[in-house]
Amino acid sequence: MTNQAPPAPWTGNQTPYQDPKAAAKAAKAYARATRPWYMKKRWWLAAVIIVMVGASAASGGSNESEPAADRSSTQSSDAGTKAEAPSEEQAEPKAEPDMTAGQENALGSAENYLSFAAFSRKGLIQQLSSDAGDGYARKDAVFAVNHVGANWNEQAAKAAKNYLDMTSFSRDGLIEQLSSDAGDGYTLEQATYGVNKAGL
Repeated sequence: MTNQAPPAPWTGNQTPYQDPKAAAKAAKAYARATRPWYMKKRWWLAAVIIVMVGASAASGGSNESEPAADRSSTQSSDAGTKAEAPSEEQAEPKAEPDMTAGQENALGSAENYLSFAAFSRKGLIQQLSSDAGDGYARKDAVFAVNHVGANWNEQAAKAAKNYLDMTSFSRDGLIEQLSSDAGDGYTLEQATYGVNKAGL
């Protein structure tokens, strides 16, 4: 008869005959479940969208205070874009001309915003030019948005998916959220495309 070593003392933390892989998996799941609410990914996404909506609402009146020259040039450039192509999303990005420092910085900011969040053309201009946003001159913000090469239909689709990941919407309610001035500021066509692409 051979002498066997006595079993390891019971510490209270382990279950007899517990599989180490299962124990590690359980510990990981427990750590994730007990994380504070502010460390969970969905709350960060909600915070980013709330900040974007707040900035766009705060700068809603900035159109009235912009110089008449900027307004007319923006309106004429929008009209020209609509006349030239059926939709501005299909247009090729324009070749970058020599840029001023303000234009170059605004373009860099526009690229950064689009790398982590979805924006409409109007929403991105407001974010870049409003006092609550980046505070670029409006003409620099418009230049940046015109040259950033974004597909606004795809931006609307990303925004629709983000909203549906956070909460529930009816089809009409999500189109309204995406297309209204108090919402994201996409065109009705872009909002409808985004909702269709999100499967609603």
